[in-house]
Amino acid sequence: MEVNDVFEEWDYYAKKRKLLARDADLDSIISNSKLKIMAITGIRRSGKSSLLMLLARKLSSEGKPVRYVNMEDSRIKDEKDILDKVLKWRGESGFLLLDEITAVDGWDGWLARVHEILKGKLHIIVSSSRGSLIHPAKPLRGRILPFELYPLSFREFLYFKGVDIEKTVVGAGKTEKSFSEYMKFGGFPEPALVKESIDKIRIIDSYFKDIVALDIAEVSGEDVGTVEAFGRYVIQSPYFSASKCLNFFKSVGHKIGKEKILLLENYAQLAYLFFFVPIFSYNIKDSSQYPRKAYCGDSGFGYAISGRMDMGRIYENLTYLELRRKTQGRKEICYWKNKEGLEADFIVKQGRNVDEIIQVVYDFEDEKTKKREINGLVESAKELNAKHPMILTKEVKGTKTVDGIKIKMVPLMEWLLSG
Repeated sequence: MEVNDVFEEWDYYAKKRKLLARDADLDSIISNSKLKIMAITGIRRSGKSSLLMLLARKLSSEGKPVRYVNMEDSRIKDEKDILDKVLKWRGESGFLLLDEITAVDGWDGWLARVHEILKGKLHIIVSSSRGSLIHPAKPLRGRILPFELYPLSFREFLYFKGVDIEKTVVGAGKTEKSFSEYMKFGGFPEPALVKESIDKIRIIDSYFKDIVALDIAEVSGEDVGTVEAFGRYVIQSPYFSASKCLNFFKSVGHKIGKEKILLLENYAQLAYLFFFVPIFSYNIKDSSQYPRKAYCGDSGFGYAISGRMDMGRIYENLTYLELRRKTQGRKEICYWKNKEGLEADFIVKQGRNVDEIIQVVYDFEDEKTKKREINGLVESAKELNAKHPMILTKEVKGTKTVDGIKIKMVPLMEWLLSG
């Protein structure tokens, strides 16, 4: 098959495939592509290809010249000068949508050159499951505008499941049942549409192995087994430090250095498999020395890989991912902890300005837990001068004033739906 035939095949497929909509501003992505290279990034299987196809269908329906190609296709990705051949096939004007562009050697230099030469004529939108797309080498800096796509939000999850948000008793029951499923299996689109639990687990487990092999081991040059062991360790560790991870590897008789563990941490975050959240500090040294809080790129990994459901961690993980969706990299997310050991789960800030403080409490009935979590939130709000601290709970709702700090309490499910 000629390469142009492969291009045509993908373009036809993208414009004809039936897809469920995502909660993304397609008009904004299209508009921004006229000035910058738009880069859609996110964890593998989160729906980046579908989003590009939705863009292709929208542009095509509006009569705008657009072409889509999946560059990860084994028939073309190793072809010499394949990106130049795509450009020749597409032409020098209109919209060009290139899926998984980082699968092709020399992608960054090609993007920089074409954007410079054809700026204002050819609008390029690309995707990749590798975060290196939005942290490019020097030629591309300033030319790329990122959009991070995550697995389904809870609102999207309900839409995919065909569940309407209703205020009736029956409607609320359906929503709560769906939330239980969402907490257990996460928000990857494909498992969300599968009925049997065992099939959901099998799919999520295969995603984990694919990300480990293709987006971390292959890129880092590390052994797949080492990366998988690293991943399983992080899933079961609320806090992460290279030293403790090193001790884990030693305990299982695996030889690895601390520098390599730090590299795996970096590659795992670039692959969106894990996020490592630093402690709040105006001192850069403190931020790097204290343990990071670890969260999965999808909350479903916890149960699928470990077989256990830690509800406190699931609640935190869902909150963190929703904050990532909302902030889109424009704000920093960290956690706060003082010398007495009091802690606040999430500080959302921009520069030195703190916008939000959020505490996540699954078990609000236990008086000891309740006191500790409220004290942590109050002390962090005082120190950081935050005006609207919030506690996300299982079902408690209302307001509470402690030491002059007014705390808003909202059920996590309600907060997720409000977004």
